[in-house]
Amino acid sequence: MRSRRIVKLLKIEAVTVKTLLKYSRRLMASLALSGLVGCSSSGFMVEKDGAGKRIDTSAIPNAVPKPEPITRAGNKSPYEVFGKTYWVMPSNKDYRESGIASWYGTKFHGRLTSNGEIYNMYGMTAAHKSLPIPSYARVTNTENGRSIVVRINDRGPFHDERVIDLSFVGAMKLGYADKGTAAVLIEAIDTDPKPKPVPKPVPKPAPTPTPKSLPNSELAKAETAATGQYLQVGAFTDMATAQQLKNKVSSLTDQPIILRTQDKLHKLWIGPIADNIELLSLKAMLKKAANLSTFSVTP
Repeated sequence: MRSRRIVKLLKIEAVTVKTLLKYSRRLMASLALSGLVGCSSSGFMVEKDGAGKRIDTSAIPNAVPKPEPITRAGNKSPYEVFGKTYWVMPSNKDYRESGIASWYGTKFHGRLTSNGEIYNMYGMTAAHKSLPIPSYARVTNTENGRSIVVRINDRGPFHDERVIDLSFVGAMKLGYADKGTAAVLIEAIDTDPKPKPVPKPVPKPAPTPTPKSLPNSELAKAETAATGQYLQVGAFTDMATAQQLKNKVSSLTDQPIILRTQDKLHKLWIGPIADNIELLSLKAMLKKAANLSTFSVTP
């Protein structure tokens, strides 16, 4: 009788151990999955968090680079993630890097990116640890030669071996959405406006009558033609402010720049400019390159 009880107890114990082993394997599998996490600016995501529906990616154009001001949101520098400190670059100029690209999808679709925009897994965007937001970059899959242009508007991925997180559709266009990662080359696209050089007029010498032989109205015209017109860029009560603008404008044009003080105002003039076409070209360039509104004046 006693031996039967011992056998029965041993069977119960064996079942219990078997059950514990079964659930321990499930627990270990669960922990292993939870350990496979990557970081985007919005939080944490399980690798390959979720693929969207398959679409014709040829219908989705590249991001179109354009000048954009760097936002306050998403550009705090330095910042810390997982105990590691990162610095945001002041500019993307001349940035070029090779590394591993990953992607993020449904888990963050519709959530906010680092600069407060809505993440769209079908948009041509990307997350980067240090490029300024927003900025633009060309990403090339070095394994198949495919290339796309994306707009950086998020932070991540916070894995040492990864350099960029593309949107799901970006990964599809580069051909690694199913694979999860790919070796890529990232080349920043500089969108700073470049002022166009203003052509200098070729002087055409012509005989000019002496002022004494001209009537008053003709004399005024001759003086204007000889001296030319000026573009007034600004007038300031503070000389330091006027000097700062003078330094900025001098980097945009080779024309002479004059500071004139009249009635306690420091006026910034460009000229003289004898050719009216050149004057209009210079005026348009200053408006486009530096958002400066100017008007012509005569001394």
